[in-house]
Amino acid sequence: MTITKEKLKQQIEQFPDTISMDEVIERLIMLEKIETRKQESENNETIEEEELKEEMKKWFE
Repeated sequence: MTITKEKLKQQIEQFPDTISMDEVIERLIMLEKIETRKQESENNETIEEEELKEEMKKWFE
């Protein structure tokens, strides 16, 4: 998933006046993840809660 320049500008405007590169990277990664999940939701590429619970059970077996 890519981030539009406009979304990037909006995000940068919300940054504090001083910010570390690590924080910038973390925030941009989070933004990318949110945008990806929104797109998946719009494309009906999600799973139901019950399906998720069943998958999670497998993690702890």
